Amino acid sequence: MPTVAFHTLGCKVNHYETEAIWQLFKQAGYERKDFENHADVYVINTCTVTNTGDKKSRQVIRRAVRRNPDAVVCVTGCYAQTSPAEVMAIPGVDIVIGTQDRGKILEYIEQFKQQRQPINGVRNIMKTRVYEELDVPAFTDRTRASLKIQEGCNNFCTFCIIPWARGLMRSRDPKEVIRQAQQLVDAGYKEIVLTGIHTGGYGEDMKDYNFAMLLRDIDEQVKGLKRLRISSIEASQITDEVIAVLKQSDKIVRHLHIPLQSGSNKVLKRMRRKYTTEFFAERLARLREVFPDLAVTSDVIVGFPGETEEEFMETYEFIREQRFSELHVFPYSKRTGTPAARMPDQVDEEIKNERVHRLIALSDQLAKEYASKFEGQVLEVIPEELYKEDPTSGLYVGYTDNYLKVKFPATEEMVGQLVKVKITKAGYPYNEGEFVRVIDDAHDTIRLSS
Repeated sequence: MPTVAFHTLGCKVNHYETEAIWQLFKQAGYERKDFENHADVYVINTCTVTNTGDKKSRQVIRRAVRRNPDAVVCVTGCYAQTSPAEVMAIPGVDIVIGTQDRGKILEYIEQFKQQRQPINGVRNIMKTRVYEELDVPAFTDRTRASLKIQEGCNNFCTFCIIPWARGLMRSRDPKEVIRQAQQLVDAGYKEIVLTGIHTGGYGEDMKDYNFAMLLRDIDEQVKGLKRLRISSIEASQITDEVIAVLKQSDKIVRHLHIPLQSGSNKVLKRMRRKYTTEFFAERLARLREVFPDLAVTSDVIVGFPGETEEEFMETYEFIREQRFSELHVFPYSKRTGTPAARMPDQVDEEIKNERVHRLIALSDQLAKEYASKFEGQVLEVIPEELYKEDPTSGLYVGYTDNYLKVKFPATEEMVGQLVKVKITKAGYPYNEGEFVRVIDDAHDTIRLSS
């Protein structure tokens, strides 16, 4: 039986696509091996969001070539798309496919075996206008299922290379989305995370259909789904129609990830982000009228070219006022080929790191404040795994619908199920909880724990 091993760098979309590529190999009779083992084929799904992403991708490719010099080494993903020649130049790379035509991977492998000539299968992504269907009926991880609904981005923010790696916005056929969501629920998943390169932009390339309608259709048509999460949505995409759907749904969770990037209008303009802080605050206020307990997480880039201490403090104050429940803080890093990398007034690394630490401290404080509102409440949690820091403790870790991370006593059988947990002690990164009961789907009645 031929063997294949995978290594995925980068984002959730890449992880989703690796699972989709694995389905193709599985159907062709391959056995999956761990990447550290000897395999006949290695597939490396690369990332290019930063220069470090490129570097890590190259290191992993070389590792595969060393592990089995006779293996067929296939490189796909964003770095392969933006720099195919650079990837082809790495000794031992046999096949390069970008962020499309992944369905041809097995044909390419056969072609390579016959001709023994390296294959460059990368095409101009900017010409692609159709969403590439990649089916994932189940995941190696059994607790949360990602469902990719769109590809590409039309925004061209000055710090970002991704439109060049992924192409322009294209949405998946809603019927396919619903069909796959049902398939995932039937496979036992309680929670589905809608994901994409610019997830909330779904439908912008369609005539009579939009993201709000997709949410409504999933909510109404997918039988047995317990939780629906949106991986990320821009403030401009949180329309009144989307808010109306969130309000009437009992499946869409009380958590939105809304990237801010900066709380200074001057910096937002240099980033070519398409909103002001006033607009962002107005959308959050509107959301909180409907969901007083909403968790709002966000991404922030610190030390963007030209960021002054004053502009940084505007960001700091904005975040404090808006009470985000957790932040992902990134120091700005130059991405070759983007306008921001060529901007004057690059911020000193030490200043960047010092600002990052200040924002992380604020994020920790806001996370604790948000969590403390739920102390003593009973929330629904999907246990995901053993508490890694003390595997003998009998504690498991999972997330509530509003994205609180909870550790509590549970059993292996509860992994991937919905259980009721009482939050006994709020904290960050972990809240502590006690198990109350399992929610039993079969009868929709409540079973008390034995």
